[in-house]
Amino acid sequence: MQIEKTVVGVKAQVRAWKKEGLSVGLVPTMGYLHEGHKSLIERAVKENDKVVVSVFVNPTQFGPTEDLESYPRDLNADRILCEEAGAALIFAPEASEMYAENFTTYVNTSGVTAELCGKSRPIHFRGVCTVVNKLFNIATPDRAYFGEKDAQQLAVIRRMVRDLNMNVEIVGCPIIRETDGLAKSSRNTYLSPEERQAALVLSRAIKVGKAMVQSGEKDGEKVLDEMKRIISQEPLARIDYVEMVKWDTIEIHHRVDGPILVAIAVFIGKTRLIDNFIQE
Repeated sequence: MQIEKTVVGVKAQVRAWKKEGLSVGLVPTMGYLHEGHKSLIERAVKENDKVVVSVFVNPTQFGPTEDLESYPRDLNADRILCEEAGAALIFAPEASEMYAENFTTYVNTSGVTAELCGKSRPIHFRGVCTVVNKLFNIATPDRAYFGEKDAQQLAVIRRMVRDLNMNVEIVGCPIIRETDGLAKSSRNTYLSPEERQAALVLSRAIKVGKAMVQSGEKDGEKVLDEMKRIISQEPLARIDYVEMVKWDTIEIHHRVDGPILVAIAVFIGKTRLIDNFIQE
């Protein structure tokens, strides 16, 4: 497996693969890879001849008070995981490689970014769409793989691909959890032992909400109220949002009468964690 740090190097390698008639899968990541990322890479390896994993902490999707500088990084550990999962290439550029001096071109979406994380992190999805667009242009993948833990991101990327007629298939992959239920996240490393225990309130709330919906509860307000009640019992937890939305449009919708996404964002201490469930 090779590590490339330049756009030119990745493009040259992908061109060579495509001349051989090989299919290419892309797994965009910000690094500090865990079992959730590994599951994406392994799926990509099953469905493509070659897989590119991008490892890039994208500065344009972080707000001024967010954790860009402290976001965990470990390229050597990422390399080992990618090799184990069967990836062919890691693209690990510097920010200056991805964003030229006086960079001014961004990809904006509306509507699907108005609620949930888009509401509380107003520049986030502009940065996500811009960097993913760039990665698609660089790696020209046949398929790209995103985790359902970042469900709004998945919906936003699907909308961007549809609206801009991009020639790439977007594949959503299930949430991977720790044995105690906590959704795997690179930001889990920020948690103290006490906070790590407190963070289990997210998966408990998700489990209860999902059970209510699957048992036939149609009133979204009742589902959300019970989830909020569970989270509010944890002293270290502070709710950012607990919402039900239409799964395809991310519009607020408090009736279980079609595909829905129930998503939560909760601060445990200073660490913001997200979780969700999807009812098709």
